[in-house]
Order: sequence, then C-alpha cells, then structure tokens
Amino acid sequence: MFVVIFRAKIAKLDDEYSRIAQRLRDLALTEFGCLEFHAVTEGDHEIALSYWPDQDKIRAWKQHADHLIAQELGKKNWYESYSVQVCEVKRQYNSII
Repeated sequence: MFVVIFRAKIAKLDDEYSRIAQRLRDLALTEFGCLEFHAVTEGDHEIALSYWPDQDKIRAWKQHADHLIAQELGKKNWYESYSVQVCEVKRQYNSII
C-alpha cells in the first residue's frame, strides 16, 4: 500500500475549490482505486492523505483530465505553494479500543 501526502500553503479557497475537491475525492475513491482519503485544513495550511494499493493507480489518477485541470487551478488560484510525497507503507498497526 502507498500513501500520497499532499501539503499546501493556502492562498485562497472558494466555493469552486470545495466543489472540485469533493468531485475529485469521489472520483479517486470510486473510479481509481483509492482506498481512503482524508484532508484537514488548519489556518493557511492543508494536508491531504490518500491511500492507494499501487503506484500505477496513483499515476493514472495524477494524469486524469479533471485532476490535471484541478492542479492548474490550484497553482493559479488556491495555493501559494505545495508539496507531494508518495510513500510506501511498510508496516501498519490497528487497535480497537
């Protein structure tokens, strides 16, 4: 399993961002094999974690037309800066309390 860590410094988020983000999250989960997707905004920082079964699905998602448009809108309108890390999960622990 792999995790994509997206971190951004926010310039300005608007209604268009909210609509597109929800659509892309749904698309990743239903059509591209994303296993989980979590995003948090605190102040002017955003972090999103998406979990994937393999790198091929991540690459396909990255190149999807709607995602490419969102990437350009992010650079132009929503973010001052961002970084993306793709990491392999080597070990996982779960506990039910």
